[in-house]
Amino acid sequence: MTLQVQGLAKHYGEAAVFEKVSLEVAPGEFVAIVGESGVGKSTLLNCMAGLDSWDAGTIRHDGVDIGTLDDEARALWRRRHVGFVFQAFHVLPHLDVAQNIALPLMLLKQPDPARVAHMLEAVGLAGLGGRLPQQLSGGQLQRVAIARALVHRPALLLADEPTGNLDPGTAAKVLELLLAQTREHGAALVLVTHSEAAAARADRVLHLSAGGILPG
Repeated sequence: MTLQVQGLAKHYGEAAVFEKVSLEVAPGEFVAIVGESGVGKSTLLNCMAGLDSWDAGTIRHDGVDIGTLDDEARALWRRRHVGFVFQAFHVLPHLDVAQNIALPLMLLKQPDPARVAHMLEAVGLAGLGGRLPQQLSGGQLQRVAIARALVHRPALLLADEPTGNLDPGTAAKVLELLLAQTREHGAALVLVTHSEAAAARADRVLHLSAGGILPG
């Protein structure tokens, strides 16, 4: 399922966050988007996920124009096809680790304890499913976020600075995990980052500026 962005623009008032953004990401491809702070990297990622609106251009996933979907249809599309790894983790504190990871499957009404257990093992958290988020380290919480994003095997994985809050050793392990799990299922991965080490692992690096996007 290919992701196609064509002529995308986003403004706040009279100021352009970005304009003329066009890119394409194929299944199994890892694309890193880099750029200076404030150029709208996270905003662009949120648009790709249908979490934010845009002022011009189109976003298509597997031929579906996301901009034509209403809020409910967009939420259903996202639930089925998108995995999102947030920099701030966004785990639910009142749910244990296994329950947090299982959320996408529960929303799809496809509970699968065996797959949750497999993801716990895959991210190195086997035996910790019953713990609450506050009992985990930052690196462990990021692994929970990745497991949750991948558990329903999405065709499109979007990651916003997934290693930004981690020490270099943990960051390298988290990135390796993200890549391995993504390629296992042939998902398209788009990662926005300031990390040169993370960008160096990408198949392509794109540089975002207010005027558009260019090969990095």
